[in-house]
Amino acid sequence: MATQRVATSPATTPGPAATVTAVNYARPLTVVTSLFFMWGFLTCLNDILVPHLKSIFDLNYSQAMLIQFAFFSAYFLFSIPWSRFVNRIGYHWAMVVGLITMACGAFLFLPAASTASYGLFLTALLILAAGITGLQVAANPYVDLLGRPETASSRLDLTQAFNSLGTAVAPKIGGILILSAAPLASVQLAQLAPKALQAYRVQQAASVRIPYAAIGTALVLLAILIATSKLPQIEAATTRIGEKADDSVWKHPSLLFGAIGIFAYVGAEVSIGSFLVNYFGLPEIASLPAKTAAGYVSFYWGGAMVGRFLGAFLLRRFKPTSLLVLCTSTAAALVATSMILGGHTAMWSILAVGLFNSIMFPTIFTLGVAELGPLTGSGSGILNMAIGGGAILPLIQGVIADHIGLQHAFFVPVVCYLYILFYALSGSKPNSERKHPSVEV
Repeated sequence: MATQRVATSPATTPGPAATVTAVNYARPLTVVTSLFFMWGFLTCLNDILVPHLKSIFDLNYSQAMLIQFAFFSAYFLFSIPWSRFVNRIGYHWAMVVGLITMACGAFLFLPAASTASYGLFLTALLILAAGITGLQVAANPYVDLLGRPETASSRLDLTQAFNSLGTAVAPKIGGILILSAAPLASVQLAQLAPKALQAYRVQQAASVRIPYAAIGTALVLLAILIATSKLPQIEAATTRIGEKADDSVWKHPSLLFGAIGIFAYVGAEVSIGSFLVNYFGLPEIASLPAKTAAGYVSFYWGGAMVGRFLGAFLLRRFKPTSLLVLCTSTAAALVATSMILGGHTAMWSILAVGLFNSIMFPTIFTLGVAELGPLTGSGSGILNMAIGGGAILPLIQGVIADHIGLQHAFFVPVVCYLYILFYALSGSKPNSERKHPSVEV
């Protein structure tokens, strides 16, 4: 497999008795892992923004899902440009530019809150997500290539575990800081005069100013840290002079099926997480107030964190496809259980899905870029573009929820998990296995 690895400089030529020392990647992996935590934290804060802005602007479910549409559409719009940018300036500096872009989006929340403009909030989310897209395109393949290929799934799963740590703490912190005040009901909002309504919206929106100002400052400091860190250089994912350019990402079905798998996985994960606060507030589920429900959302993302730490161990001992089959089957069954039943059984079964979501992204990603060699950068761009599923599928579920109810609309994630099951069983096979399948005698 012609996979890229870290480029090293042979300062000395070892003699016959010289010992080759393995390179220690612990420090660069630690630095890059901080990025995974940060974008996980910011992504999951959207689960708090959805019910908050829904109440402020009196939105229906489909209108509220424009929050996730604006955020995750950035992956579709900017992944390919970012992959070309990474090939030009390298993984290291692409991470720095991505962090600065994220900071610009975070600081744009301040005027959005001051004017109580839903459109400006959506613009801020798009810019913020554009920066996160750059981090995803650069950091995911960087971790994949920074070490032995046979442990790539485990390594990426471990860094994704810290991404899940960010998603686990974000709902709790966001619930305390952003959902602190009880919103007015739709009937009360309708009775307010236009000036009074705008003043109310500005007052309610002000709760996001301090959190996002702090986030923007932290992103700038993190960009400085990454810029001044000495990270191992990865060879550029380009075709060298004299090298045959007869390969193409479009000739790798496992990558293309994997892109659909990423689309389905992110769409399912985001669809579930985005609706949990409202879902737990339904009388037939738990009748929880928004602030209390936000605390329970941490169990969903916390389950993914625990699962990824376990997955980093299990993926070294079991076939990634076998674990993917187990997790997708169980996730589909849990969501179906929540749809059929009600009360706390429905609540805890949907929360348990997070545990089984855990290994899906890193496993699909590493299976998708397997055997791409110098096409890894381009393949990463396609896979990250597919994260746009987080824009499309929650919006579809929101439209369905407005027509048939929120609980029954969860059939959308079930369909997504069934597709990922197909990918684990068949679609993930690389070209080497498709052309030369093993024959049992």
